[in-house]
Formats: sequence, structure tokens, C-alpha cells
Amino acid sequence: MAILFSVSYGAPIAVRRSTTIAARQNASASGATYSGSGTWFEIGLGACGQTQTDEDPVVAIAASTFDSFPGATANPNENPICNKNITLYCKPSAIVVADQDKSVTATITDRCAGCAGPNDVDMSPYIFEQLLGDLGIGRADITWTFS
Repeated sequence: MAILFSVSYGAPIAVRRSTTIAARQNASASGATYSGSGTWFEIGLGACGQTQTDEDPVVAIAASTFDSFPGATANPNENPICNKNITLYCKPSAIVVADQDKSVTATITDRCAGCAGPNDVDMSPYIFEQLLGDLGIGRADITWTFS
């Protein structure tokens, strides 16, 4: 029977906290820009505990961003990201009706479980049409900032 053990000598190792969480914490103040995919979904009762309609200027933010936002708890209704405003942007190549850059401001009221990337956003039909002109587009490259 062999017994294995190890001894380590030296100074304590400093453990660094994730820069992603720290970056998100300062995001609303810093004006950071995020790039991702934008889609639309049928609105209802959101993770923030509010019932919205398809005509409301609201979005669902990627679950990974929603869940890791500083101050988030097990109760999504109390997540500090709820009711924050973001401004979404798209380029003319993604727009059907407009011939210039577009932007629109929306309020975060939901968590997007189906969003693949951390910067992806699901928009209400109203916001999607305001930004991209046609629900038939389905998905487009977007950028966004906290407003």
C-alpha cells in the first residue's frame, strides 16, 4: 500500500476574480459596446416578473449575462439588470427599410435562455421592427450599450 502526499512551500497564491464579472459590473458606467445576434420573440411574463406585450419596447438579454450580472440572486425578479435600458444599433446592410444606421432604446425585462452568445438579445416584435424593419429578417448582427 502506497500513500501519496505532497507538500508545497512558498507564498500564498493570489486568486483573481473573473474579469468578465468585473467588466459587467462597470458596464453601465463605462459605455462599453457589445456585439451579438439579435432576434425577436413573442412577449409575455418575463424573468423580471413583469407581463409585457409585443408592442412594448422591451428585450430579453442572454441568460449568461442575465445570470452573471453583479448582484443577481436566485430570484430573477430581483436581478439588478431588470429595467435597465440598452440602446441597440444595426448597420444598413442588416436593415430592410432604412438606408442608414439605426438605433433604438429598450428596457431589459427578460432572460433569453435560447441566446447562444453572451451579447445576444431577443427583442419584442415592436423593437425588432423599429430597428430592422421586418420580422421576416429573423436574425441580424447588432451592437448594444447600456443607456
